[in-house]
Amino acid sequence: MDDTRMRNTLAAIPGVDDSLGPRLRARLDDLTKPRGSLGVLETIVERVGLIQNTDRPHVRRMRIVTFAADHGVAARGVSAYPAAVTPQMVRNMIAGGAAVNVLARHVGAENVVVDIGVNDPLDNAPGLVRRKVAYGTRDMTIGPAMTHREARAAIDAGIGLANDAADEDVTLLGTGEMGIGNTTSAAGLFAELLGLQPREIVGRGTGIDDETLARKIDAVETALRINAPDAGDPVAVLAAFGGFEIAGICGLILGAAARRIPVVVDGFISTAGALVAERLAPRSRDFMIFSHLSDERGHAVVLDAMGVRPILNLNLRLGEGTGAALAFSLIHGAIKLVNEMATFSSAGVADRA
Repeated sequence: MDDTRMRNTLAAIPGVDDSLGPRLRARLDDLTKPRGSLGVLETIVERVGLIQNTDRPHVRRMRIVTFAADHGVAARGVSAYPAAVTPQMVRNMIAGGAAVNVLARHVGAENVVVDIGVNDPLDNAPGLVRRKVAYGTRDMTIGPAMTHREARAAIDAGIGLANDAADEDVTLLGTGEMGIGNTTSAAGLFAELLGLQPREIVGRGTGIDDETLARKIDAVETALRINAPDAGDPVAVLAAFGGFEIAGICGLILGAAARRIPVVVDGFISTAGALVAERLAPRSRDFMIFSHLSDERGHAVVLDAMGVRPILNLNLRLGEGTGAALAFSLIHGAIKLVNEMATFSSAGVADRA
């Protein structure tokens, strides 16, 4: 495939101008409140301002992009649900009946559902965005889940969707995913890229029992041994463990960074895409806001290894983009505060001595 867009995107990701920080802080400190009293909300304002390169950050249009794909490793019995649930949930999402749809509507965000690798043609699915690279990944326990070419194609699809969002004046993006077996793939990716032991990070995903958990740990350990990808080649690691939705999330983040759009990273699976994006383009990290700490056991270990502090901790473990939707509400509120609150001088309120 032609990698021109991916190369250009990586090259286009800017650094943030930290010299803007004092102006943002001065603006926040001039608002009618004790300095620093809005805590993390003020940190959010500063982050979005640096991303947008302005001391008056804004949110006009919000969009969650939910990537859906199947995983060959699901055949190993690593999930509480059969693989058939992936296309069924895709249809539920495009009909507006999933949790992410409800929360997106609640916060005034759009939800775009993308077939990037579902093992089903999904005929008669109005509203579905079709970017299918293949009909699911291969079983990572017997070889790479994707070819290097397939992984790059899925990253490119995500970049394209970020460019579409930028062209349509979307100013805040969020990641989401749906795919039976994808916590297994993400755990393998984390283990390889962060040097973690599978038993530290493999969790219960959709609510599996002890026997299934043992199979899941074994699947990750086997995939690490069988594939042994070069950790210095993030795309090779991504190809080894899958999946297409993780690659799509990686591309969305890279594309958003290149277009100076803040991107809210959802939970455990989305963090895997974020990690690959960071390894491909370290500067992309400056454009990520992590929505929440997942209840999936390994997420805390992974975020700690990455040096990340998420906004929320609500014991969520659904994915789909639900955490991103909830974080959207706080981010949008924080931006409204800096733009709509009065300053001490404009309100005639005395500042502290």
